Amino acid sequence: MMVLRSCGFPSVVVGHGGLPSFPPPPSTPHRPLLRRGITFPCYPSSATASTCSSLQPIVVTGDPPTFVSAPGRRIVAIGDLHGDLDQARRALQLAGVLSSDGLHSWTGNHTVVVQLGDILDRGENEIAILSLLRSLHEQAKPQGGAVFQINGNHESMNVEGDYRYADAGAFDECASFLDYMGEHGYDWEEAFVNWISVAEKWREDHNMPQGYWDPWNLVKRQKGVIARSVLLQPGGPLASELAKHGVVLKINDWVFCHGGLFPRHVAYGIERMNAEVSQWMRGISESERGPRIPFIALRGYDSVVWNRLYSRDNSDSQPYKNSQIQSVLEETLQALGAKAMVVGHTPQTAGINCKYQCSVWRIDVGMSSGVLNSRPEVLEIVHDKAVAIRGRRDVFIELQVTNYT
Repeated sequence: MMVLRSCGFPSVVVGHGGLPSFPPPPSTPHRPLLRRGITFPCYPSSATASTCSSLQPIVVTGDPPTFVSAPGRRIVAIGDLHGDLDQARRALQLAGVLSSDGLHSWTGNHTVVVQLGDILDRGENEIAILSLLRSLHEQAKPQGGAVFQINGNHESMNVEGDYRYADAGAFDECASFLDYMGEHGYDWEEAFVNWISVAEKWREDHNMPQGYWDPWNLVKRQKGVIARSVLLQPGGPLASELAKHGVVLKINDWVFCHGGLFPRHVAYGIERMNAEVSQWMRGISESERGPRIPFIALRGYDSVVWNRLYSRDNSDSQPYKNSQIQSVLEETLQALGAKAMVVGHTPQTAGINCKYQCSVWRIDVGMSSGVLNSRPEVLEIVHDKAVAIRGRRDVFIELQVTNYT
């Protein structure tokens, strides 16, 4: 064991594999898997009193959340964001849950939002987006709403130490955020929740000189890489934050995941998968070699976060292949007691769409400037009526509408 003092960072202990280890904050202790649900009651304001009085509380089961009962709630699903804060804001405003005044205020009342992962990579404002979603969740709970997140393949890649798709500005954000934490006594909760309010000004005030990421500027480049490893290695503070979210979430009769579920995933147990991924991200293991990566959820083309069977273009496939895919999907949904599945992961150049008799909705539209820079779209579900919408909330376009009875 040795102590690392480098690039202006606090003293941190070097753990497995030579990477610095950042102790988990005391305000976010490891918790056992929840067997009884926790509730998000509705405390009405004057604007929401009549609605709140008729709503039952949201009940969440699992740690991380796996099953959510949200009676009477409007559900909004948002696809991959990939570090693009401006597009994330536009999507949230399109959903009607984020104020447009720059104050990052929740305006969704009792709406339930679920974001389908891949917030990391290909953009430079990853932590800011994560901070924004957490802030909105804290604001939504007293109104009977909630914001849930799901981890995608890029979250798992980064916790594993694979930074191939990380934007240069994202390394800069990691370094800046650690400096900001230092100014707040390394209080994770305070720094993380407040980061969305100060991130842009902080980066302006601490603007890196031109050529900061020049290939020869190795010391400064190293600072960003070390910062990312400190934050995202298993047990690191940002990895532990991601560990609060699962890879599968069932809300009412709808199931949400990044890539897709198969019957074998359901048989294995989605609550079990979520718990195993969470423990790996937290760095919890009974083995001296460290926690094992949950392969069934995170590794392989048919894992939960990498599966593209339902989201890829099969227009050139033989009809029997499509019928086989639909059969697998129907078997999965039946095992889950769900009506439909919502997935991200694979950009849909035609926008949000549904397939296999609308048993699966594909909602990754590649909105990040690091992907397709497409117009944001969101999926709205109200009383089992699914509507894919884009444009301004007051002048939206219904792309497809499907009733589930």
